[in-house]
Amino acid sequence: MREIIFSKINKKRWLEAEQLLTKKQKVDPEVISKVYMQLSDDLSYARTYYPNSNTTAYLNKLVLNSHQFMHTAKRENWSRIYTFFKKDYPLLIHSHYKQLFYSCLIFVIAVLIGAFSAANDVDYVRLITGDNYVNMTIENIEKGEPLGVYASQNEISMFFMITLNNIRVALIAFAMGALLSVGTAFMLFKNGVMLGSFQYFFYNYNLLWESASGIWMHGTIEIFSIVVAGAAGLVMGNSILFPGTYSRIHSFQKGAIAGVKIVTGLVPFFIIAGFIESFLTRHSQIQWLSILVIAISLITIIFYFFIYPHLVYKKHVQHISA
Repeated sequence: MREIIFSKINKKRWLEAEQLLTKKQKVDPEVISKVYMQLSDDLSYARTYYPNSNTTAYLNKLVLNSHQFMHTAKRENWSRIYTFFKKDYPLLIHSHYKQLFYSCLIFVIAVLIGAFSAANDVDYVRLITGDNYVNMTIENIEKGEPLGVYASQNEISMFFMITLNNIRVALIAFAMGALLSVGTAFMLFKNGVMLGSFQYFFYNYNLLWESASGIWMHGTIEIFSIVVAGAAGLVMGNSILFPGTYSRIHSFQKGAIAGVKIVTGLVPFFIIAGFIESFLTRHSQIQWLSILVIAISLITIIFYFFIYPHLVYKKHVQHISA
């Protein structure tokens, strides 16, 4: 695109931003944040195609002013967090449903492959999870405590260890997206195969319900969150593979930022999953408790990740059109 056309298309929006930044009265920081992101995108494009032009210098000045304005605008941190989870995060999830679908698809296929492989090879689960873990589980089964591993540690230390480990796994799944999405797909596949083979292992011992009622108490949120982290990795990886009208570097920057935000929004869910696994899963023999926790977790996921984003998006579109 020629510089004169680029400037003509965006001139009105730049002038509006300039007027907004010169206002003396209080301006909603969310509006400034949106202006800052738009101007940053324009500046990145201009630096790529018109590095030494007056347009680039002008946009650089606007970005600096908006950055300063944004950081001088005082707002409570809790309010920002509330706005992020109420509006920004659902919109982000809605805009990347395709990647979330592919992430779920890869994981589900991997689970089925894991279960099928374990059904045809009794030693397959040992190959996937290791002899020590399998032997420990068999010992617990013989003791009449198939999920005894969840009661083997102190609740508080277990909570911190599990939560940090889940966040670590999510970050790895996301970061592997930099390998053109293949790395993320591999991480999803690996975890899916592990889950499928281990669930079949319990099925072999006629303990499928006992294992499922315990594992899915925390696993409903935990496993889905890892799948969402995988979607974040696919967002970043696909931004390299399919840059569209942007330069590959600019597209990667946008994809990486979106991915980081998606993973960041999962932290509360990993904390909740860690709490459930540490404090509640050890009581999975209480059937009503297991069913209640799994049901609440499932309803929360369906609403927040599928229903609510659609409602927020619909309201957002109506607001823009008004």
